[in-house]
Parts: sequence; structure tokens; C-alpha cells
Amino acid sequence: MAVAIRMKRMGRKNREYYRICATDRRSPRDGRVIEELGTYDPHVPETDARCTLVGPRVDYWLSVGAQPSDAVRVLIKKYGTNGTHLKQMELARAKLAMPRIIPDPGEPAFVPTPKTEAVAAVTAEAAAVETPATEAVAEAAAVVVAETPAEEPKTE
Repeated sequence: MAVAIRMKRMGRKNREYYRICATDRRSPRDGRVIEELGTYDPHVPETDARCTLVGPRVDYWLSVGAQPSDAVRVLIKKYGTNGTHLKQMELARAKLAMPRIIPDPGEPAFVPTPKTEAVAAVTAEAAAVETPATEAVAEAAAVVVAETPAEEPKTE
């Protein structure tokens, strides 16, 4: 049985995630695997923190003749047991593990007053102002009506 070390695509549409697996060369890309050896997430912001490998198991499969794919060969060279980017990987993971500092935005430049309070205040003031004026207008109208003489019918 020919064994290949390759990436198995996981995740959803436009958010892929890969598992690095030892699998039979004849099986499909996302098919049955013999063993999972690590992960690769291309959406991690730090480039050197994207790949995780189980070093001793990768070394075992390479020692028994497993052939890595081109992409996995690069990852093993960089992040394997004697990888060239191990220190950068540790620093990138430490940076991602630190809490993110979000600066205080400060006070807003303009704070609008809620309209419900303003409308209620204006309505209350208008009700207080209109009540005496309305009474005065009603009294004046009654006086005018009382003072006007009734018209006499015209005789021809």
C-alpha cells in the first residue's frame, strides 16, 4: 500500500481548513485516512502560526516511505521536527495567545437628545400654555356673539 501525506479539505465554503493526514494514495482527497498528523488554517492572521504538526508521527511516516504532497513537503520543511521556521512559529503563536488591546474611543463628539423626551416636553409645555389662551378665546367669542344684534328680516 502506497501511503501519501496530504491535506484533507475541511470547513465551509470560503472558510477552508485543512487536516494533514497520512492516507492511502488511491483514496479520494477528502476520503478515509490512516492517521491525522496536523492541521493547516490559511485564515490565521500570523503566517507562521497557521500550521501545527505532530512531529514524531510525521517522522515515523516519512521513515516508512510515505510520500508528502508538494504543499505538505514545504510545511514539513518549515515546521517539522528540524524545521527552518520553528522560532518564528513559537513567536507567532505567543503573539496570538496574548490578549488584544483595544484603545478607548473616548466620548462621542455629538450626542443627540432622544426625540421621545423632547416631544413629551414640548407637548406638556404646549398643553400648559394653550389652556388659558383657549379659555380666553372662547370667552371672547361668547361676548361677540352676545353683543351682535339679531338681524331683522327684510321687508320688500
